[in-house]
Amino acid sequence: MSEKKVLILFAHPAFQKSRANRHLVDAVQNLDGVTFRDLYELYPDFNIQVAKEQQLLLDHDVIVFQHPFYWYSSPALLKEWQDLVLEHGFAYGKDGTALKDKWLLTMITTGGGEEAYRHEGYNHFTIPELLQPFEQTAWLCKMLYLPPFVVHGVNNLSDDEMGQCAKEYQNVITGLRDGQLTSEQWQGKGYINDIVAGGGSHA
Repeated sequence: MSEKKVLILFAHPAFQKSRANRHLVDAVQNLDGVTFRDLYELYPDFNIQVAKEQQLLLDHDVIVFQHPFYWYSSPALLKEWQDLVLEHGFAYGKDGTALKDKWLLTMITTGGGEEAYRHEGYNHFTIPELLQPFEQTAWLCKMLYLPPFVVHGVNNLSDDEMGQCAKEYQNVITGLRDGQLTSEQWQGKGYINDIVAGGGSHA
């Protein structure tokens, strides 16, 4: 199976303060076949270069949104990116087929533990339910939406635990790149973490 090109769009407005995302970014940003873009570093004024971003989407097969889970969604710049880059006639609509058959993966970190994201938990909804706007975006753009990669309870994880999460994230990215992770493997999974973690912890 041919290798896929992976584009990681990272959005964190306070990256310098994020121990968890530092581990995660370090694990993937220099991988072969992976293009890593820190949106807040590139566009601190929110002046997004739409044509350039669209060309990057065309040039890659797997698109990853990596960000902390802010108010059950993404930080503002990633939302602005979606509003501007995923244009009618490019990403959706009658002639908007540029993203057809590309893969979309959401990679998020949460302060709350996994137990908080259950129907009986603090947040009342599961992560897949809360991420449905991203899933619908993928559907509208004729993309394949993957189960999310989620790191829960980041404030309570030790450096060793965070390092293990970062390694699992790296394994997911390289597995998607190399064709080692397939839709048959992630079918029915709530989190794609479950594949590389042996079906164990979602953290």
